[in-house]
Parts: sequence; C-alpha cells; structure tokens
Amino acid sequence: MDIIKKRIGIVGGGQLGKFMILEAKRLGFYIAVLDPAADCPASSICDEQIVTGFDDPQGYFELAKKVDVITYEFEHINASALEVLEKEGHVIYPSVASLKTIQNKHSQKKKLSENGVPVPRFAKVSNTEDIKTLGQTDNFGYPMMLKTTTGGYDGKGNMKIRNEEEIESAYKRLGGGKKELMAEEFVNFEKEISVIACRGIDGSRTIYPVAENIHSNSILDMTIVPARINEDAVSKAASIADKVMEVFEGVGTFCIELFVTKDGEIYVNEVAPRPHNSGHYTIDGCFSDQFENHIRAIVGLPFGSVRLISPAVMVNLLGKSNGAARLEGLEKAYLDPNVRVHFYGKRESEIGRKMGHFTVVDETTDGAVEKARKIKDLVRVVGT
Repeated sequence: MDIIKKRIGIVGGGQLGKFMILEAKRLGFYIAVLDPAADCPASSICDEQIVTGFDDPQGYFELAKKVDVITYEFEHINASALEVLEKEGHVIYPSVASLKTIQNKHSQKKKLSENGVPVPRFAKVSNTEDIKTLGQTDNFGYPMMLKTTTGGYDGKGNMKIRNEEEIESAYKRLGGGKKELMAEEFVNFEKEISVIACRGIDGSRTIYPVAENIHSNSILDMTIVPARINEDAVSKAASIADKVMEVFEGVGTFCIELFVTKDGEIYVNEVAPRPHNSGHYTIDGCFSDQFENHIRAIVGLPFGSVRLISPAVMVNLLGKSNGAARLEGLEKAYLDPNVRVHFYGKRESEIGRKMGHFTVVDETTDGAVEKARKIKDLVRVVGT
C-alpha cells in the first residue's frame, strides 16, 4: 500500500492527539480518533471520531475497521482490547507488549532493571509491614516513595513517606489493600531531565536533545533545552534513552524521564510510550518535532532531523480557575516575536489543568529562560 494512503487511528483526542493530527494532515493522511469527549481538542481537525469511553472494547474494534495502523496519545487505555486486535493482525504502534509493560510501574521498572538500565531500587508492597521493612536503614530507608502501580500521572498516585509515622496514612490514601502498590527508593536528585527518542519499524532510532524539566506541585512547569548539565551527563542520558528504546522495541516516539544526582549518577524515573509534554519544545525548537517523527515512525517513513535550531524554553499554561476557558494576555506576549503560544482548545478550564503552553526561543539558554519568566506573568488561561 502507498504509505501516504494509509489511514491512521489515534486512541485519545487531547492535545497530544491534536498535535499528531496536525503533522499527519500536512502529509495528507486520513485520521480517525477515539475519545469520549465529542468536543475534545482533536475533534475539530480529525476526519472521523468515535465517541466512546477508553474502556469500551467495541470502540477499539470499530476504530480498527476504519484504519490501517493504530497509535495512542496516552497509556491509560484498554490494552486488552488492543491485544485482541493485534492478534487478529491489526497493526498497533507502539506494540501492545510494550504498552502493557509500561502501564504498570512495577513491571516497567522490572523490565528496565533486568536489562541493565539504571533505576532506583523498588519493591511491591502488600501491607504496611512491608513498607516498614523497606524503611529500615539497611534497606531503602527514609524518605521513600509509595506509588500505585497503575493510573498515576502528574503526581497523582504518588506519596512521599518521610518516616514510619506516615506509612499508615500514605497506604490508606493510595488505596492500599484495594490497589496494587510499590515502594521506591527516594532519589535525592539535583535535576530532572528527559529525552525524547523515536524508533522506526526497521529498528532505526533517533534521539532529541536532552531537556531539563522544572516541576511545580508535581506538574511540569518549564522545560529548558539544552539541559543545563555537563557533557558527560548529556552523553550518559542519551545512551540510557537509546538502551530503553532497544529494551522495549517500540515503534514511535517515547519519552524517558530521568533523575540526575549531585554525584553525576542518572536513573530512569518513568518511560512513556508516546509523545510527551516535555517534548513540546520540539514544535518550535527543532526542524522535525516529536509528533512528526512519531507519525513518520508508525507509517514507515525515514525520520526528520532532530537538530535543535536554537535554545528553547517551554512553559505550561495551567488553568487558573474553573469555567469556560479564556486565554488572556496573548497580545502582550506576542510583543516578543520569539514567543509562540499554543492554546489546546479545551472548552472548560480547571485549576491545574493543562490548557496550553508557550515556547520562547533565543540565541542563548539564559536569554530564553529570562524571557520565559517574563512572559509567564503576561499570559494565562482562566475560566469564566
């Protein structure tokens, strides 16, 4: 089949799906989306939408009838339905095997550890006594992280335990006894970084510049590229990302989030089998962004250049209040010609919800950071 005549199905019509579609439509692909919200961000630009829940297997089967390849914009979806489709011969990228492994934080870490990828020490816990044992000085000690193995994102499903007295509360709040939990050694990191990497059907791989991430309330606030780390750390991070792509043998764009310690050690925090918020800088900062190369990967096209055109800073625009979404301050932000604002088109603003982002480019990293901080005070999304 002619590559350009392939029809693409995307599970999820949020901002990541929308950005995938923008790149796919530029090349003339037909796009069908599965999303429960009829007015999701992707709804205005896709060719067809199946409006149903992410847990509804019939929706996946209907999507498969309409397309030649299926991909997804986030991992909390019905992997069992996709597995049935894959066994029937439908093409799904990244593979269902990699999705199922990554969906569960424990199996994800286990897979990485078994293949020599550096990760913090971790263990499943069945009760509070298990956590107390891990808290002993000859084990993980305190503080440590308690996590749900599935479903967590943007800090949800994670709790830091500072001492034995906090175990009971953390265990209950995360659903201990009802949900599967794991404990993880706390990494006293100096910086959080991430690497966007892509793998093709033929096994070819390409890796974007290392990004430095700053979080606020466990939600990504700012991404700075190139990351302000030494060359040894850059090389080590890129090497780890390449190894992760080899381990999962996934096709498409992946994000590898990492911790950098003061001693120069680097550990994988999490892997996402899809384009990622921390890779949004590639839209304005690189020749071919993470979404374009994801589409290229899943249809069998060679990768575009991942070269960073200039230092860039991406800042998330989170909802400041609840209600009908309204973007404020655009005119002021655009007085700087090196600023680009991306408003996702979500109708309802919610406090802390990702409603958009802006990117600033400059000749220097410091210059981009300084400008971004100023723009951050000018543009915002509110509910009315």
